[in-house]
Order: sequence, then structure tokens, then C-alpha cells
Amino acid sequence: MSGEGASSETATTTGEPSESPDADSAPPNWRDVFGYDEPYDNQADAIETAIETGERGGYLVMEGACGTGKTMAALTAAGTLLRETDRYDNVLVVTPVKQQRQQFIEDLRAINERVDDPFDGLALVGKADLCPYERAGAFEESTQEACEELRDHTSGLVAHGDGGGEGEVWWDSARAGELVSSARIDPDSWNTLDDNLSMGDHTAPYPTARPTAPDSLAEDDHAPTFCPFEADWYARDKSVPVSFDAGEENVVTTDELLAGSVPAGTCPHRSMGTLLDDAEVVVGNYTHLFDPRTRALTDGAVDDRTFVIVDEAHRLEGRVREMLSDRVGIHSLRRARNDVQYLRTRAGQSREHRAQVAELLDPHEVGTDSLERVEEFFDEAIDWVDSRVDRYLANEFGDLDRAADDLPETVEIPLRDPEIEERDEFSAWAREAGYSASFCKSLHSVGAAVEDVLGTVAPERSCVCGDVGRLVARWWTRDHASYFREVTLTSTDRDHLEGWERHYTAALFCYDCLPAEDLKERFSNLGGGVLMSATLEPIDVFRECVGLDGVAVEEGDGTDEETEEEAAEPRPVVERTYDLTFPPENRASWVVDAPAFTARNRGPPAENNGVRETYAYALRELARNPGNVLLCLPSYREAAWAGERLAGALDKPVLVDEASSDATTEALKREFFAGEGKVLVTSTRGTLTEGVDYDGDKLGTCAVVGVPLVNVASPRIRAVRRAYGAAFDESKAFRYALTVPAVRRARQAIGRVIRGPEEVGVRAFVDERYTPDAPRSVADCLPDAEREEFVTLTPMFVETVVDRFGTEHPEFGG
Repeated sequence: MSGEGASSETATTTGEPSESPDADSAPPNWRDVFGYDEPYDNQADAIETAIETGERGGYLVMEGACGTGKTMAALTAAGTLLRETDRYDNVLVVTPVKQQRQQFIEDLRAINERVDDPFDGLALVGKADLCPYERAGAFEESTQEACEELRDHTSGLVAHGDGGGEGEVWWDSARAGELVSSARIDPDSWNTLDDNLSMGDHTAPYPTARPTAPDSLAEDDHAPTFCPFEADWYARDKSVPVSFDAGEENVVTTDELLAGSVPAGTCPHRSMGTLLDDAEVVVGNYTHLFDPRTRALTDGAVDDRTFVIVDEAHRLEGRVREMLSDRVGIHSLRRARNDVQYLRTRAGQSREHRAQVAELLDPHEVGTDSLERVEEFFDEAIDWVDSRVDRYLANEFGDLDRAADDLPETVEIPLRDPEIEERDEFSAWAREAGYSASFCKSLHSVGAAVEDVLGTVAPERSCVCGDVGRLVARWWTRDHASYFREVTLTSTDRDHLEGWERHYTAALFCYDCLPAEDLKERFSNLGGGVLMSATLEPIDVFRECVGLDGVAVEEGDGTDEETEEEAAEPRPVVERTYDLTFPPENRASWVVDAPAFTARNRGPPAENNGVRETYAYALRELARNPGNVLLCLPSYREAAWAGERLAGALDKPVLVDEASSDATTEALKREFFAGEGKVLVTSTRGTLTEGVDYDGDKLGTCAVVGVPLVNVASPRIRAVRRAYGAAFDESKAFRYALTVPAVRRARQAIGRVIRGPEEVGVRAFVDERYTPDAPRSVADCLPDAEREEFVTLTPMFVETVVDRFGTEHPEFGG
């Protein structure tokens, strides 16, 4: 399926070996870049298709099962385009999975080991991973807040105006050098009483405590703290002591950034940012390409001459939706109010202070009189949120203290009907209270001005009014069709507070229902690329939902003779699907035709009706398979039910996953992998069904119970469905917004079983909806090859096929 203005070129490729059109001709240029001796089945086709598509400024959308070699194929195509064409300057790889990030690094190193001129590679990480103070545990506040504050102080100490009134700034490297010298520990002075900042194997030439600027460099009576690592970067005229040849096979990672920067006294994050400008292949996270708050790092290097590789692309919609949604907590509103109040109070202390504040605000075109109105807005907004939450909770739960044990972990308070495009309650309140749209939109500029002034008059404050003003201003600029506004409550336990705040924290939440438009714009501004995953089908739905079918066309030269068609030639979007290439005789694939595992059919967990008994039997028989068995239920609540039913019915241990910390989940995973075979019961929407490598004998069987749809009654999800209906047609709304993502989740889970050509295992969907003829069937969301391979059987036949497969494969589960 293709939208207007997009070129669709579809090809479904099976697991047969790929052959070049002219097998006797010389190997294509990409073989000089390819990191291994011979490509896997289908890998050559993927590489050549990506190169051909990239040469035309298009995108390859590729579903490739485990064993396709997607990572090496994408990197080989990208490297060939860099070296053999003049269309691209660099490559950006983004993946949300740490394990996949490491795989790209290893494959790039394999490429560099073989080529004469290695690609300069760089792995991006966040500030917290690189900041010496954070790694040494010297920050009490968040890394972002502390870093920005120290950077502002440091730049203020080394900045100079040009004196010509043009507002240009230059950085005094000599002055920065003085700051560095003042911070360095002198072994011949009292400073030896301070310990050097140390983190693992790396020791900095500075103390752990953040230094204060010497009096000779402070511009007033208050000498600010500063970052000596940042000052050293300025002292080097923004050069860094790390080069690409410091990395293993020319790929610089966190280890090299820390080892080269910390002992030299330079900021490792600045080193990374400086290397980014010259890197040929950059490996990062989704945030580096799609998050407006993180893209500041990469925007200078990523443009229409960048070839992008988007890995795990089935996660794209959900992850970008999260990034583009805004949350403003009531605590942040109070802090923003306090920022403005503090500045107003200071201005009122004396004529001198008022004149000082007015002078500092003047470049921002903000007057001191406007601060009172902004403070009033924040005060009244806080009261409005407090009242709205109190009223809602009283109606829903009555006395919260009495109901405390039964309160839900999260609560959504919709501020408009999710089914109707209309103004939300908070916006309506502001309008009725006399706060115009232009005033609300101005909160960003006023907040930024207040924060800038406070950075001068009260540098010790950690301000939020700039960020809060920006987010509140966006509340008024975003439409009501694609964005859904609500108040969200998150469970907490704070006995020292009064009323509902003893039980919940509240936030204004502006939810991005439809990321397609933002994604389309982002892809339009890039040169081309590859989007890939093991679970993208149906690809026509994926293309529409991530905006590829509406990707901006390449511009013509703007001459009068140019026709409209010549000026708007569409960019190609090419599809490839590569099926599982491992021996089919090593796996059993079943659809257990049990009644749909829906809330209406199964009832509550305590109700052991016929549907639940059928599933309990099927799961017990599947769990008898030798080795480790992973059972994936639609929710953690249902996982707890399954675990309880299985615990006394099996001879092997039964582990039950639940919503918990990363550390707890990791401990559970280690227990599952250790020793003899076990059963692990989890939620299909949990963290153990994606991005976990169950290679070797770590997993022998995976069964997905039901279709893991999100809560369709949630106001937020109803708003998403409505937005998809408006964008893609109402008849497609449920399928696009809910069914397809749920089936991709299920496919990700069963994809954990067979990870190599020698592995043996069982994959099962347990629910009639995976059969083609069932009511509300989801079978058309599966690729053709999977529909053909999965054998439908009744629940009572599970015992027989389990025993038969074990007999035919004596090595199974070993």
C-alpha cells in the first residue's frame, strides 16, 4: 500500500540463497567493505537493494528474521555509499537496544579490520555515562541540571564580547587556562588534602569537590563554582585529546573517551561532541535522531547528506510518541512559580535591585511588571490542578486513606472527550481566567528570561522556569486532533504531605497520539537509509504509520521551465522481507485454537471457568517441554494467575515475573538461565520478551497467550485510535493503532526461541484469533511464511504433539 507522492517498490524474498544478476561478473564494490568472507543467505540481496535505493535518496524497509545478518548488511551498504558515491557524508545508526548497539560496534570493527582505510566510528552515550563527577558520585542533583549549571558558569567566566555592539562572543582560552590551573591539585600545596577525583581506572587532575573561580576571575563578590573539565576544553580552543585511532579498529566508545579525556582533565562529553563532527559512522540511540531535547548534540552533523540506519524499527512509533509527549509535574509548576517569585522579591528589595533586574531582563524584551502576571498564572494553574485531582479522586475512590490498599498505580484524568476534537479543560480554564493564548505562548520566552537573569543574580539556584515555560507554551501551540491532554497520577507514598498528595504525584500531560507527521518531517530531512527489524510486517501499515509514504520529495532546481512533476519526483521506498533461514525441521510452530483469551471470555483470575481451564491445560502441556519454557501472558496479572496454576502441576521450577526494577528483572533472568530447565511466566508487554538474547540452550519453548493489546478503554488509547482514524481512515484505526503493534509484540516474543542454525525449539500462539477464519482474526498481520508454517491444533492435541516433537528431537532442551 502506498500513499500519494511516494514510490513503492515491493519485493518479498524467501530464505533461498541470493544470486547476483550476473554471477560471472566481478564482485560488486560492496564486497571490499563486507566484514566477513561470505554473506549469509539473502544478505547480498539486502546489501545491493540498500545501495541501489540509497543512491536514489530512498529508504529500504526490511524485515529480516534472526540469522539474516541485517546489521552487517546495513553497515556494508552504508559504507559502500560513503566510499563509492558522493551522495553521503556520514552514517547515523540508531537503536533502542544496548545489545544491538554493541553488535553494530562489533560489526563496524569487523569491517574496519578488512578495509585499507578504516571508517572513523563513534558510539554516542548520554552525559551521565561520561561525566566524571556523576561517575564518581559527586552530584546530588540530576546530571543534566548540574552539568548545565556548571557549563553556564564556566562559559560565563571565559566569554568576552567583541566590544562592537554586535553581540558576538569569543572564548578566552588563556582565561580558561587560568581556571584550569586554579583547579589542578598542586602536590606542593595544601590542596594535597583533597583527593583526586577518581572513577575506576581513571584519575583526574582535579579534586572531587567542584572548584570555585578565583577572585581574580570573578566579576562580582560571588565567585561561582565551575567545571574544570569544561574549562580545559575551552583552554584547548575546543580541541580534544582523543582521536579515532585511540579506538579499537578506529571505533571510539565510552572506554576510549574516558581514558583519553579524564586523566588529561578534559570533559569526555565534549570530546565525544567534537569527534562527532568528523565521524563517518556514528552509533547512537533513538533519542539522538528523534528527541528534540537530545538532538542538539547531533543536529549539526545530521542533515540531508546523512544515511540513516534505524534498527528495531517496530519500536519506532511508540518510542517517538514518548519522546514527543510533554509532562509537567505539579512540583515543577511550583518550582517555576518560585523562580519567578524569587526574582520579583529581589527586584522589590531596593531601587538598585529593581534597576539591575530590569537591565538584565531588557535584552529579552521582558519587563519587571510582567513577572507578577506570570507568577499569578502559575499560582492559579497549581490551584486548578490540585482542585481537579481532588474532585476526581473523591468521586472515584472516596476517602483515599481508607482506600489506600486498593488504589491503582496510575490514574488518567482526561481533560476532553477522547473521541472528540475539542479544547481541553485546562485551556478552557485559562481562557476564562483571562489568560490569552498569546500570553500562554509567551511563557517560554519569559521563563527563559527569568532563568537567564537568575543565573546572574542567584547562580546557586537550580531553575526550571525556562523548561516549564516551554512545555506549558507548547500546550497551547499543539493541535487537539493529534495531541491528547490529561492529568496523570502516579502512585507515591509520602506520609508527610496532606490530602491526595500523600498517595499520588500529579502532572499535566500532553500526549502525542500520531507521530507520523513528525517522523515524516525527520525522514524528509535525511539523505536516505534503511529501517529494519525482525517484525515489521505488515510493511504497508508500517510505512504509513511512520510517515514514509509521505516523505518529502526531492526538490528540483527551481527554474521556470521545470514542470510540477519534475520538481516533485517522489523518493523511492523499497520493501524486503527475508524469512527464517534456519532448518525448519528443527522447530515446531503451532497455533492452539483455544477460545479467544479476552477479558470477557476468561473473567477474573479467581473465576476458573471453562476458558481458563482450557488455557491452564494447554499451558501445562507446553510447559512440560524439556529445557527452559517462556510463557507470555497479556499482563502481569494474568502471568501471576498462570504461575499459580502451574506451580503445583509441574516437576520443574516455575518463576513468575512482575513489574519491578531492572535489577530484580536481571536477577530473575539469571535464575532462569542457571541450572536445569524451568518455566518463566511473564507479560508479553514486559521487558523479557524483547531485546533479550535467549541463544543456545537458554530457551527451548515460547508460548504467547492471547493478543497483547493495550488497555483499549484507556482515555489515552481511545484518543490514539481516534487520531489514527482521522489520519488513515476510521476503518483502519483499530488495526493500525492497536492490533498490528500487539501482533508485532507477540512475534518478538516467539522470535526469542530459534537464534541459530543448530537450535531446536517450539513456538506457539495460544488463541483462536491467530487462525485465519476466527472472529477478529489477526492472522493477516503475520507474514505469509509464518501463516504457512504455523500448524493449527486443538488444545486437547497439545499433549500429543509435545510428546512427538520430544521423541523426534532427543537433543531438544539439552
